[in-house]
Amino acid sequence: MLVLTTALVVFILFVLRAYPFLAVTHRVQTNDLVVEGWIHEYAIRAAVQEFNGGHYQKVFATGGPEEGTGGYINDYNTSASVGGELLKKNGIPEESLQIVPSRVMDRDRTYGSAIALRNWLREHNATVQSINVLTEDVHARRTRFLFAEAFDNRVAVGIIAVPNPDYDAKHWWRYSEGVKDVFSEAISYLYAKVFFYPSKAPSSEKAAAISWASRREIATIPNAKSD
Repeated sequence: MLVLTTALVVFILFVLRAYPFLAVTHRVQTNDLVVEGWIHEYAIRAAVQEFNGGHYQKVFATGGPEEGTGGYINDYNTSASVGGELLKKNGIPEESLQIVPSRVMDRDRTYGSAIALRNWLREHNATVQSINVLTEDVHARRTRFLFAEAFDNRVAVGIIAVPNPDYDAKHWWRYSEGVKDVFSEAISYLYAKVFFYPSKAPSSEKAAAISWASRREIATIPNAKSD
């Protein structure tokens, strides 16, 4: 009986606290907004609102090969490029947007995207002290953790979780999509915290590549100083 009662209490606590724990929003002062390119268009629109309502000077669209492509083909078939086009379509000025594709397509895709951004900043001698990363709801806590790992905790990483309009976040357990999202992301976050050990010096195959399009342009990135 005690075991059943304990299990019930744990389950109730999980139901009540899982979503707000995973879908965390914690902004830091910065001029640089990072948008995960795989997000749906409702989150893209939220990213545009975030850009327009803040003091951002630069938007970075990140992401690796699109699902269903079988792996890296070229920079244009990455979620960074697809998301970047959607950001422009929804109002982000082209001069404020930088697409940073990754070639990584495996279990470490979010980390690979973060590595790609880190490498791009180093290639362009851009000094960034802090970033805000925008992603979808329950993916937020894992995204912040993996970006912080990629930047070796030398860059302050803020996070912005965009809620899914298809279900009520306060009652996510009443919706099949909510249950799928929360449980799968809870397992993924636990895996990342317990089993994910990134290499301090990723191999060239694992490191996200700088796009050839980025190499052709001369980019000037403003320092991300606190307001």
